[in-house]
Parts: sequence; C-alpha cells; structure tokens
Amino acid sequence: MGIIEKMRLDGKKAFVTGGARGIGKCIAIALAEAGADVAIVDIDIAEAEKTAKEIADANNVKVIAIKADITNPNEINDMINTILKQFGRLDVAFCNAGIGFNVPVEDDTLEDWSRVINVNLNGTFLTAQAAGKVMIKQGGGSIIITASMSAHITNIPQKECSYAASKAGVIAMARNMAIEWADKNIRVNTISPGYMATEMTLNDPNLAPLIEKWEELIPMHRMGKPEELQAIAVYLAGDMSSYTTGADFRIDGGYTCI
Repeated sequence: MGIIEKMRLDGKKAFVTGGARGIGKCIAIALAEAGADVAIVDIDIAEAEKTAKEIADANNVKVIAIKADITNPNEINDMINTILKQFGRLDVAFCNAGIGFNVPVEDDTLEDWSRVINVNLNGTFLTAQAAGKVMIKQGGGSIIITASMSAHITNIPQKECSYAASKAGVIAMARNMAIEWADKNIRVNTISPGYMATEMTLNDPNLAPLIEKWEELIPMHRMGKPEELQAIAVYLAGDMSSYTTGADFRIDGGYTCI
C-alpha cells in the first residue's frame, strides 16, 4: 500500500463542530474526500444542512447535519447519540467551534469574557470529553482541536485577550487529555491556524481593515487559505499519525517565528 492509500480515511466516522462554514466546513470537506462519513455539527442547522448536502453530493460518503450548542451538555450528549445511531461508532472528533470578540481589556465585560471562555474552552472540553468516553469504550480514536496562533503570541493591532486566553487553555487541556488517554489509544492534538482568509474574516467590517497590517507582519506576506489546513487534519484523523499525540501544529505562514 502506497503513502496516498495509507492516508485514506475509508470507514472512519467523524464529526466537525462549527462545521457549517469557514475552517470547519473546509475540514469536513477534506475528511469526506478522504473517505470518512462526517457529521456537520453547528448551532446554525440550516447552514449545516446546506453544507452536508453539498459535501454528500460531491462524495460517496454519508454526511449528516446535527444542531448542537456545544456549551450545553445535554445537546452534546444528544449529538453523540445521534452520531452513534447513524454511524455506529466515532473515530474522529474535530472540535472546531469557537467565537471571539475584539475588545480592549478595559472595556471587556465579564459577560463577554465568560461567553468566549464558555464556548471556546468549556464547550470544547465538553465536546472532547464526550468523544473521549465513546472512544475509550471502542478502544481508540483521534481528537483534533482548533486552537490558534493567538495562544502562542499576542496579535496586533486587534485586541483579543479573552480569545487568546481561551485558546491557550485549549492547548493545555488537549495536552493533558493526550497524556491521560495515551494508554487508551486515543490521540489528542491541536492545530493553531494563523490568519485565515475565511469569508467571515474577509467580510467582517471590524477585521477587514486590519488585513493589510496583518499581511505586512506575516513573513509570507499573505493570509492563509482554509484549504491549507486540510492536509494536517487528514493526517491527524488517520492511522498515519498513530504515534502523534499531545502535539500542536502551527499553520501560520511563519508568524509565530518572529
């Protein structure tokens, strides 16, 4: 079997939170193209169903859409039960859903701070924990979490203290999960994207004006494409990464090197 065949995900069952659009959608497409059945999990069920149909029409795999608020334990449990009912097992959990506010520290409210931490850190914990419980019973699996280069450096000129704190927490959490579950054949890794040219970023009136400054600071002098995260996601989802756990992969055009 050649290297390309070894990268295939045929027979794998996966979910992607925040999978309706942006990075999540791009990763879901990659997993499906590699042969995995995929659950598109998102709070926006209409967009999730649209994405699921788009992916299913283009690939010979099963794709379903599930509505879930990752901060709600009951909805996470319902999500897992639906996936097990539809797919029979869970091999890959891609915990991607997240939010962020660009607010100066002195203006950040406890409500907004708590909302970011609740979604990005607490919600990711609940999702990964639920997936891990299934994988323990099955005898293994791969959990992949979207972190951020913001966990490693301080971004400028935008101000995003709560977002950076949540993503740093995600990486620490993932490393601990990786060690605790290593002997259970469950791998836990994070991906830390840099500035990605998603539709949301490009069309956000608060972020679009910052792009010129970002590209000036990025050593490659351009934003990344969401598609440039697909290869590492497929690698981590499959058996080729069987000795990789507790790692964080920075895909940032060299930004965190400076």
